[in-house]
Amino acid sequence: MTVYVDDMYRYPVGQFGRMKMSHLIADTTDELIAMVREIGVNPKWIQHAGTRDEHFDIAISKRAAAITAGAIPITYRECGAMNKRRRVTGALGSPADAVEWLEKFIATRRESRIAAPIEPSGSEDIL
Repeated sequence: MTVYVDDMYRYPVGQFGRMKMSHLIADTTDELIAMVREIGVNPKWIQHAGTRDEHFDIAISKRAAAITAGAIPITYRECGAMNKRRRVTGALGSPADAVEWLEKFIATRRESRIAAPIEPSGSEDIL
């Protein structure tokens, strides 16, 4: 089972009053559901079920339980990069190269946009 849990709780986006949250993601829905059942999270709380953005938002206490149950801790940035890779390629891939993959993806996209010729709109003739 490959399940990952990020450190979103370290950033303002992951803090809701005194509650601190993390994302729980996995290669497959079955792995994700198996993990939340093991750590005592209601499977109905899944976010974006059936999509490539599928995940759970879990409290910091459940994060610790997930790590104890075998989830791999990753950074918030790695989680975002892995999710982007899943949207593009269909697979999360490894957290080890996720940020590098994202930076290359963005650079390639930027280069292709710069290289694309700009079509005239026809309004240049109007003075």
